[in-house]
Amino acid sequence: MIDRAAHVTDEVASLLDASNDARIQFIRSKPWVHYPKAKHIVDLIQGLPTHPRTTRMPSIAVYGDSGMGKSMIVGRFKHDQMLAFDTATADARRKFLVVELAGGPGERRLYAQILSALGAPSNPRATIVALEQTTIRLLRAVGVQVLLIDEIHNIIAGSWREQRVVLNTLRFLSNELQLSLVCFGIMEAREAINGDVQLARRFDVVTLPRWKADDEFQQLLLAILRNLPLRQPSILTARGLKRILRVTEGVTSKIFRLVNEVAIQAIETGTERLTDEAIDDWRPISEEEAAFQ
Repeated sequence: MIDRAAHVTDEVASLLDASNDARIQFIRSKPWVHYPKAKHIVDLIQGLPTHPRTTRMPSIAVYGDSGMGKSMIVGRFKHDQMLAFDTATADARRKFLVVELAGGPGERRLYAQILSALGAPSNPRATIVALEQTTIRLLRAVGVQVLLIDEIHNIIAGSWREQRVVLNTLRFLSNELQLSLVCFGIMEAREAINGDVQLARRFDVVTLPRWKADDEFQQLLLAILRNLPLRQPSILTARGLKRILRVTEGVTSKIFRLVNEVAIQAIETGTERLTDEAIDDWRPISEEEAAFQ
């Protein structure tokens, strides 16, 4: 007997008999696809809490062009950072905390964003010392062991002094609370972080280069296809893969968007699979995307 769901994951298999609208909604809303390169980074981050607590905790910096999947990885930890209840102490605990470094850099803004991520209000009239003490107290109380900083490249919008203040603050928090740092940003952020030699030495650097025609790209496409609730196995040859790379310039977010749009069309037309011909027929919606044709 042929398994009609062998081409998809177990989660997706349960959706194959769902309505077209439900399957399309799943494609549009799925926040995470388990592909090898992203899994490697997630595994590295999830391993950080197992390290013995010291004042020089290991940290990770993830660099890549915009659209290369950093936000997808960060989103995984936003989804997983729900409070866990410690039955031994009757306390709520949280190993990971995600903070988006939005706006101009500054010590006050950084503390306010950490407090916001913790769900705690910050007094705009509070002194820096008060914000620092409140932040340390709450991070320690909640048990945060890994602080993930998204959009770390926003520090380069500030002056050299402002950049140093933010980096010094992160190093101070890491030392004081014995927590690891994970920074996500575009490649330009690397130079700024390297300006703080003591902090830079703590980071293991992982880069997300644009995709090229190799085994890793094929693994990415296979992972995406296995997460699409299409009722028939897709058939893509080297021709289809090369076109995907060409029109997306190897950018992860554009690859996902192209494949998802073609999959939705396959559901709407009843073809229920991706083919080289469907990839050839795909046309970008916006003028910006048209420039890649």
